[in-house]
Amino acid sequence: MADARVVFLPSGRRGQVAPGTSVLAAARALGVDLDSVCGGRGICGRCQIAPPAADMTRTPGSALSPPTTAEARYAERRGLGPDRRLGCQACVQGDVVIDVPPGSQVHRQVVRKEAAARPMEMDPATRLCLVDVAEPDMHDPSGDFERLAKALEDHWQINYLQADLEVLREIQSTLRQGQWRVTAAIHQGHRDPTPRLTALWPGFHDRLYGLAIDLGSTTIAAHLTDLADGSVCAAAGAMNPQIRFGEDLMSRVSHAMMTPGGAAQMTAVVQAALADLARDVARQADVDPRAIVEVVVVCNPVMHHLLLGLDPTELGQAPFALAICGAIEGAAREIGLRDLAPGARAYVLPCIAGHVGADAAAVALAEAPDRSDDLVLVVDVGTNAELLLGNALRVLACSSPTGPAFEGAQITAGQRAAPGAIERVRIDPATGTPRVRVIGCDLWSDDPGFPADTPVTGICGSGIIEAVAEMRMAGLVDASGLIGSAAQTGCVRCVPEGRTHAYVLHDSPRIVVTQADIRAIQLAKSALHAGARLLMDAFGVDRVDRVVLAGAFGAHVSPLHALVLGMIPDTLPERVTSAGNAAGTGARMVLCSRSARAQVEALVRRIHKIETALVPRFQEHFVAANALPHATDPFAALRGIVPLPEVRFHRDSGRRRRDPRDRAATE
Repeated sequence: MADARVVFLPSGRRGQVAPGTSVLAAARALGVDLDSVCGGRGICGRCQIAPPAADMTRTPGSALSPPTTAEARYAERRGLGPDRRLGCQACVQGDVVIDVPPGSQVHRQVVRKEAAARPMEMDPATRLCLVDVAEPDMHDPSGDFERLAKALEDHWQINYLQADLEVLREIQSTLRQGQWRVTAAIHQGHRDPTPRLTALWPGFHDRLYGLAIDLGSTTIAAHLTDLADGSVCAAAGAMNPQIRFGEDLMSRVSHAMMTPGGAAQMTAVVQAALADLARDVARQADVDPRAIVEVVVVCNPVMHHLLLGLDPTELGQAPFALAICGAIEGAAREIGLRDLAPGARAYVLPCIAGHVGADAAAVALAEAPDRSDDLVLVVDVGTNAELLLGNALRVLACSSPTGPAFEGAQITAGQRAAPGAIERVRIDPATGTPRVRVIGCDLWSDDPGFPADTPVTGICGSGIIEAVAEMRMAGLVDASGLIGSAAQTGCVRCVPEGRTHAYVLHDSPRIVVTQADIRAIQLAKSALHAGARLLMDAFGVDRVDRVVLAGAFGAHVSPLHALVLGMIPDTLPERVTSAGNAAGTGARMVLCSRSARAQVEALVRRIHKIETALVPRFQEHFVAANALPHATDPFAALRGIVPLPEVRFHRDSGRRRRDPRDRAATE
């Protein structure tokens, strides 16, 4: 019987195992982070997994063996959810996708979307008002809410106060608890200035908090922000649980189209994840979640629709129509955030176009290309890359389907960023010997004491980028992306693998970079580069002044290695900077300032969208960008500081060949 293909989420690790292999054994063989302390006897319950429904994986329900007596015994004694199995008992019988919940992971996923230290302009939509309210009087009958509204009108000039039913339910008890002195949280949006009571505290209360959320297709980051000064009190991140329905956006759209109730299912899990993050950051900061009165969310268009419960089907086909592209204001509880202030408000930034979302709008606000004298290219690298090109004259935008390879998925030893993942690579060009550094350890692999307490488990996105670029600079990979043999390269780490070759990056455990891995990176970087070139064509330029790498991925990518691969147009490395989590910064700016909301809405109306699917030259740029770094652009700026070996490998040759077209460059 043929081996079965197993994919583990959220790490993205995948491989082939023999039928009958337990999920726990498969996880250990593939370096997946699955806990167990009882030796596989079904006692500890630490190895719980969540196999997805058959219609999600397109495999029959028999992809895993039936539940065992040990699982039944554990469920009877300690409880086992209907959607859970024990990894030590469930055996693989066919191709399957396995979800490892956070509680079953020894090491939690590292979600690297830190908040940038940036001063905020403070003009929040919600403010606090301390007020004394008249007590009830039988001679002047009126409701408690009416007397509260009258007090706010008299003392704070707040007219026409409104309140949701959730807030009204608490007014009477709060007024009496505070002996008729209360602090009211009043929300006044920039679009609708009608004042709204969102929370009420007895007596004096002086702290208000907001939540800025960057909802990505792979990761979610939340920043609890003090609305007095804009400082970040706590931050937390999590993997987007929708990954189990598809690693890329189009897979999730397909799931919504093909599975009855699929869209609602994805909406429910992502809203639950946001609620968990809200509780997490509040707990970290020792803040009552009911003091959180504002939420701002940025996300790409598919995440936007799934979060709001909108049908994403139209985003899967031309003309990629959005249900709504403008900003949305509403109650936070409508997006699953029910533990916050009873009347907490949510604001979702506007989308730019069908595949350029609110996250790109937040990046544009934070990086302000529209106020730059230089021509700046802003690249927000993710499963779906979003690019902005502009200056004070105009700003263009496009999206490019890079896929999940930059995040470690579709890579042989790939995984998402977690302790033990290789994130830095250096290869000696003379010997081909590698050095690596992993997340969670400051030592390089040739330093005494490596790997300390963080064993190597795989390679993440920034690691595979550096590995391929270093192989190119060391002459182990030619410009076409072909890995040479040991005879061709003079490096014993270039080993045969089927009809191609692979490079042994690490020995124990054995981690290799295969020809398929190189191709996956080439496809992803070609899409990214082609998108940038289309914007440059529309702008009428062949060079940009500055490049800004945004997003969690961009913050950890070396500019030099990105240029060696040709991910971005040719320039000097010092002209490439990182903006960190620019989308999260934009979300915080909007959270702290009503004027920033007006600014981002006006900016979105000015940005012109280029639809890559409709421009014939995209394919031309894509093919040319498949070379490392490029087939037609000489990358003169890069080659001025990094001489790339002009080698050319052939599968049927044992000799190392130079490309005669590049002879002049090497003499």
